Amino acid sequence: MKLCRFQLLEFNAAAASRSGEAMQPEPRIGRIEGETVHELSGSLLGETKASGRSWKLTEVALLPPSVPTKIVCVGRNYIEHAAEFNNDVPKEPLIFLKPPSAIIAPGEPIVLPAISNRVDYEGELCVVIARRCRQLSDADDVRPYIAGYTCLNDISARDLQFSDPQWTRAKGFDTFCPVGPHIETQLDPRNTVVETYVNGLQRQSANTSLMVYPCEFLVRWISRMMTLEPGDLIATGTPAGVGPLLPGDQVEVRISGIGVLRNPVHASRA
Repeated sequence: MKLCRFQLLEFNAAAASRSGEAMQPEPRIGRIEGETVHELSGSLLGETKASGRSWKLTEVALLPPSVPTKIVCVGRNYIEHAAEFNNDVPKEPLIFLKPPSAIIAPGEPIVLPAISNRVDYEGELCVVIARRCRQLSDADDVRPYIAGYTCLNDISARDLQFSDPQWTRAKGFDTFCPVGPHIETQLDPRNTVVETYVNGLQRQSANTSLMVYPCEFLVRWISRMMTLEPGDLIATGTPAGVGPLLPGDQVEVRISGIGVLRNPVHASRA
C-alpha cells in the first residue's frame, strides 16, 4: 500500500491554514492507487479510514511523506561505495544526522549552495518509523516499528565533507534531503534495487542485499542510542556511483517496489 501526504493544487482559501502571511492548503493524508489519491482520515502512521473523497495525482502536490523529529543516516553501508573513496567498511554502522529543515518534497528544487564547489547525489532506501521504540534487543520483532519505506536523496557538499572533521555542514543545507514520493508499506527491504539517474542517465544501481548492515539491524542498533519517534527517518546508505550535480540537472532516485523521487537542481541565488 502506498501512503502519502498531499495538498490540493486548487483549494478554498477560507478553509486553509495561515503560515506567516501566506495562505497554505491543509496537508491531507491518502492512499495512492494507480493515478488516484484516495483521502484518508486519522493518522498516516496509525489508524486510518477512507473519507470517500479522491483526486487524480495531477490534481495534488505530494508532500514529504513524513514529518520526522530526526533523520538518521548511515554512511558507507555498501562495500563498493566505501571503496570508491578509499574508505574501509565500518566495523559498526557509521551514523550521522541531517536536520529536518533539509527536507523537501518531490519536485521541489535542490539548491546548490554558493559555498560549495561540488554537491553530490546519493540515492538511498529510507525506513520510516511507525511507533516509538528504544532499546530493542536482537530478539525483538522490528516489523511493528516500521511504517514502510520511501526514497531519499542524501545530498552532500562533498568538498565540505572532506574538509570538515564531522559532516553536519556538508549534509545539512536546506533542500539537501529530498524524500518521497510516498511510503510503501509492502516491501522486502532485503531485496530491492536502488538506482539514481541524472538527466535520464543511470549513475547508481545496487540491490539492497549488498548492504553491510540491513534495515532491521539498523533499527535495533540505532534504538539503543536514541529513542526513535513516529515519523523518524533512517537513510540506509548509498551504493557506489555518487557524483556531482549541476544547475539545470534533473535527479531521480528510483527504488523497485516504491517508485521515483524526482527533483530539479538550481543554483544558489546568493
